[in-house]
Amino acid sequence: MRNKAIRGIAGSFVLISLALAVTVNMKWLWFTAFVGANLLQSSLTNWCLMDKILKKLGVSDNAKDRC
Repeated sequence: MRNKAIRGIAGSFVLISLALAVTVNMKWLWFTAFVGANLLQSSLTNWCLMDKILKKLGVSDNAKDRC
């Protein structure tokens, strides 16, 4: 469940920051870059801060939900 939540949160952050960049200020693209950098770092190190946050919030980690 946490993997699905992480992908959903990351995708939402990217889309929201792109919308803000178009409507408010182009500097919101830095947030998009931050999310992308964190996704890349997570794939290289197998460590994800959002996973730790969701775990503390009680979101389960069912093995059947994994890709």
